[in-house]
Amino acid sequence: MEKIPFVRILILWFCYISVWGQNATLTVDFGKELGPMQPAWAWFGYDEPNYTYMKDGKKLLSEIATLSPVPVYVRAHNLLTTGDGTPALKWGSTNAYTEDAQGNPKYDWTIVDKIFDTYIGRGMKPLAQIGFMPEALSTKPQPYQHHWVPGQPYNTIYTGWTYPPKDYKKWAELVYQWVKHSVGRYGQKEVESWYWELWNEPDSPYWSGTVQEYCKLYDYSADAVRRALPTAKIGGPHVTGPSGRRGGNFLKTFLKHCTQDTNYVTGKIGTPLDFVAFHAKGSPKIVNNHVQMNMGTQLRDISSGFEIVASFPQLKNTPIVIGESDPEGCAACGMKTDPQNAYRNGTMYSSYTAASFARKYALADLHQVNFKGAVSWSFEFEDQPWFYGFRDLATNGVDKPVLNVFRMFGMMNGKRVEVKGNMMYPTLTVRDSSIRRTTPDIGGLATKDEGMAAVMLWNYHDDDVVAAPAIIEVTLKNIPSKRVKISQYRIDNEHSNSYEMWKKMGSPTNPTPEQITELEKAGQLAPYGLPKNQTTKDGQLTFSTTLPRQGVGLVTLDW
Repeated sequence: MEKIPFVRILILWFCYISVWGQNATLTVDFGKELGPMQPAWAWFGYDEPNYTYMKDGKKLLSEIATLSPVPVYVRAHNLLTTGDGTPALKWGSTNAYTEDAQGNPKYDWTIVDKIFDTYIGRGMKPLAQIGFMPEALSTKPQPYQHHWVPGQPYNTIYTGWTYPPKDYKKWAELVYQWVKHSVGRYGQKEVESWYWELWNEPDSPYWSGTVQEYCKLYDYSADAVRRALPTAKIGGPHVTGPSGRRGGNFLKTFLKHCTQDTNYVTGKIGTPLDFVAFHAKGSPKIVNNHVQMNMGTQLRDISSGFEIVASFPQLKNTPIVIGESDPEGCAACGMKTDPQNAYRNGTMYSSYTAASFARKYALADLHQVNFKGAVSWSFEFEDQPWFYGFRDLATNGVDKPVLNVFRMFGMMNGKRVEVKGNMMYPTLTVRDSSIRRTTPDIGGLATKDEGMAAVMLWNYHDDDVVAAPAIIEVTLKNIPSKRVKISQYRIDNEHSNSYEMWKKMGSPTNPTPEQITELEKAGQLAPYGLPKNQTTKDGQLTFSTTLPRQGVGLVTLDW
């Protein structure tokens, strides 16, 4: 048995004393509504579109669709990229557009249809990304397909697909034919419920043109979408973090173009903009041999993006989609080559997701914007090593703990209500300086609907270190019933955690069928105890619960 150094014992002891000595309290007031519980969490995305219709991809999409009470939106890169459809990390292709020897367009929707059929068959909706540049249209097509693997320089992925078109009218016709084909295949009503968008992070090397060339491409794309379906919704620009000068300036220029500048196609002022999109990422690092997250970096991007959109009066009510909203920026960079990403397999990812989504809603309230969705850029990577540390929701068909947070969100409906706690960090504190005090963020997000309510709890800290569990006294006020049934669910090292189960098995590289069955079971959302019927007093109920560090709990009430 490994001996624990005396110094570490002292550290652990002081951790226990510091937490057990402070009782955490949370007060939920179901009488104080904050706003709708917009299902902003029900949006997901990934780089590799060809995973969509593969074995584990279809399985995961089915699970995501099942957990949500509303249609889930899915965003994928490379829907117009040239290639034979063979998937690879940070790569995908559909071969939708090629040209014959005389330069005449040839359209082939076979692979695109396989992708969208998979979504539509599960009741999901595309956040249909118009991109990237087909090889036959690129102004600099060679080299075209990259062969990046984790550990190699990231900038090697930026090849011929990043360039503007050599013919904007051919590009526009491609977009027109795609939307027209979609209406013919899925019906006008269905396609009207989609969101169309142009490109990804055009302020970065994903786009080898200028900001004005992007605006020109957007005008041609928006015009083509609307010619094919006048009631279609289109938006953009999906810039990188708006708190940075590059992303922020690009976003402002684009929004000014859409609202005040001359349209490159029509010659009139303005261009259609049905939603605004930008990205927001955190920034983990290794500190003293452990992972330290940085939620503040992500929230500053969100806050700045909301502020920029709100500064345009014409866009006051325009929906905002955070097109990628994640703890960091590279889903395909595993923890072997990027050790700061070691948070992804366990409960750190779960608690970060719970605590950060609550702040997204709060920042939207603060800036009084129409917050529609936040895309979690995490899916699955087909036929990769078990628990390799990708930013994904499942590994080899087995759900990871983070997916259970979204199962919890799926049980939260109606109106958001007020939650106060003596150890819950104020949203602006998290935005400005993250969660770095000696005490954790013990907080909650609560909702109320007809005949039901729900409270999500978390015990989160940016530093992924051993710490004592927290005892939380929860007070529920203004419950509109004398009798309620209370059920609890939990994500921690002992519940809803396939990763811990896999480690207990000895971290097998090739689990047996029996082990896989056991892992699949461990990956589901687990109840915490049995449901209880309780009586309220003057509309109030108080109970205590213990929540481990980086744990997430859900309490549901039915009456």
